[in-house]
Amino acid sequence: MVNYEGMFLLDSGKFAADHEGTIAHVLEILSKAGAEIVAHRPWQDGKLAYEIDGHMKGLHYLVYFTMPGSGMDVITRSCHLSDIVIRQMVIKQPQTLFDAMVSAIDPSAAPETVGESSDDSVDYDALNDDDDDDDSDS
Repeated sequence: MVNYEGMFLLDSGKFAADHEGTIAHVLEILSKAGAEIVAHRPWQDGKLAYEIDGHMKGLHYLVYFTMPGSGMDVITRSCHLSDIVIRQMVIKQPQTLFDAMVSAIDPSAAPETVGESSDDSVDYDALNDDDDDDDSDS
């Protein structure tokens, strides 16, 4: 099984009308491809930089999942046939980045590390230190 991050650009009008059905549609596409969903959430809803297939607005939906590589053709084909998914991008993720992003999106779904201190505090402390430095310089 390979770790993947999927960013799906969805029709924001259809998402606003039936957000649960829209999410179920995206997750169904992934499950048909043999994916196991680890975490998912809406990312950004708003105006697009340019018109795509007549759409001026869209909702970016982020999904982290594991799947055999052979499922990519199924995802691509299903997304092209969907009237909800405008565009999609799926990339492989290394385990450390995958775990960090999953824990940021859904802490209850994050894998537990055995015998190590929490990776979250190390990653987020570094981010917080950078933010504090930027605030103090202003």
